[in-house]
This record gives sequence, C-alpha cells and structure tokens, in this order.
Amino acid sequence: MKGIPIDVTRLTLLGEIAAVAGSRADEELARELATVAGSMLLAFRESADGAGLAADELRAQGDARAQKLLSKALLQHRPDDAVLSEEAPDDPARLSAHRVWIIDPLDGTREFAEGRSDWAVHVALHSHGRLTAGAVAVPALGYVTGRKDGLWVRKPGRQLRIAVSRSRPPQLAEAVAGRLGAKLEPMGSAGYKTCAVISGEVDAYLHSGGQFEWDSAAPVFAARQAGLHASRVDGSELLYNQKSPSLPDLLICHPDIRDILLVAIADVLKDPSGRGSLAQRASGERSSGQRPSGQSRYGNAQDRRG
Repeated sequence: MKGIPIDVTRLTLLGEIAAVAGSRADEELARELATVAGSMLLAFRESADGAGLAADELRAQGDARAQKLLSKALLQHRPDDAVLSEEAPDDPARLSAHRVWIIDPLDGTREFAEGRSDWAVHVALHSHGRLTAGAVAVPALGYVTGRKDGLWVRKPGRQLRIAVSRSRPPQLAEAVAGRLGAKLEPMGSAGYKTCAVISGEVDAYLHSGGQFEWDSAAPVFAARQAGLHASRVDGSELLYNQKSPSLPDLLICHPDIRDILLVAIADVLKDPSGRGSLAQRASGERSSGQRPSGQSRYGNAQDRRG
C-alpha cells in the first residue's frame, strides 16, 4: 500500500505542529492530525481490550477521544477556521466561513470495536468553495494518504472489483456489478475503501443510500490527489460546506472505467430490471445475478456480520 507510513517514533507532538499559512502547510497539518489521532486510537483500543471494555463503550469513547484531540489541535493551530464534525454540534457560522475543516474522528466505529483494520481517521479542509487539503489515516495498517500516492496502471480486460459497505451493500452496487460482471468487495469505512482504490486493490468504490460530508471529504481529496475520479453517482460534482451536510452517494474509481461505470449506474437507475441495458451491451457480458464476495488484504471481505 503506497503512501506515507506512520512511524510512531517520529510523530510530531501536537504542540509542535507548525501553525503557518499556505496550502502546503494545511496538507501537512491534515496528515499530522490524522496520524496522531489514529495512533492515539490504536493505543486506546489496546488498553481497552486489556481492561475488557464493552464494544459500545469502546466505540463511544474512541469517537469522543479522537474528537477532543482534533478539535483541540485545530483550535490551537487554526483558531480562525470553522469545523464541521460528525461528533460535534453543527455551528451555522461555518456557512459563511472561508475555511472549514471537515472531520470524521473515527470512521468505522464498528470495525474499530471488532478489532479489525478497516477503520480510518478523516481530516479535510474546504477553502473558498473547494477541498484544498485532506488526509485519510488507516492506523491499523500504519498508512496515511499523501503526496507519494500516484495513479496505478489498470490492466485491460481484468474483472472489475468494486468496494462496498460490509454492513449495508447498496442495491445499486449489486445491480451495477451484475450488469458488468464485476466482483463486490465488502469493506469497512469509507476512508478505508478509498485507500483500497488508491492502492489498486479494487477498481472502484460505489456507495448510495446515505452519507454525510465528513464521510467523503478527506477520502475525495486523497482520491483526486492520486489521479482518481470522484463524483456523485450521476457524475455531478460533490459539494461541501452545504446547509445540510447530507451527501448521500459517492463514486470513486480509476479514470479508465469512469464512463462505463457512470453509464451502468444510469442504466440501473432508469431500468432496474436490466432489460435493454446499454451498459450490459457495452461490456458484452451478461448479468450473473449473484453477489460475489472475496478476501481483501485490507480486511476480511468474507466477514458477513452486519
């Protein structure tokens, strides 16, 4: 898995993070915050396991501890910026702010509590109408997105692999996979699934049926920095810092398969039965009618719980 490895021995203390202006510094701050929060969560989970903490309490405390760490750091180093977080009340003042940090302190609380690897920390900055910085940390794998991520070469003709939610795979993804003969790969957090696309473990990540800005902001920035396509499932732009933070669907994929996926999605939305599918004719493959499963090195894709 490419990216900037998390080396706990070289972590910069939060009090030493440079509070300077500029997009480069914002990107470095995002990576640093995601890394430090992730390392804290790993240490907390290890200590909680030893203390026999119940799963519900582990999830709640993990969320709260990561939120406290990130909010304190942003207040210290970016005191004039607004913050939108899953774990904090929404302040309407952010709507008129030029700079808004969009964070998910612990994305994939279920996976975190189950001792799995497919959870993440999301930190992104929305500035003057667009995402300008962001990082996704996958602490259990010692990985954080960064400048070293580059677009991988997709081999022509290989079976499409699409990352989906392990707890609630969307019917849209199942239908698209059936029309294109693709393989679904159930995984945990949105950030983790995005990292699987960045690394080439899967070709795409498709979600519909409910998300919020904090679920996708950092993953979308990281994906675009790596040369991937990111949009709504209808191909339209992903908009952030909106009055309602709901952003219910997402497509992240290798650019070589963007068009075939968007056509297939449009076909499914127009004709769920699959009769007369333009995408099916374009791919030259018949719908299998099956929902595939598999094993990913980023987590146990065979795990059907949830």
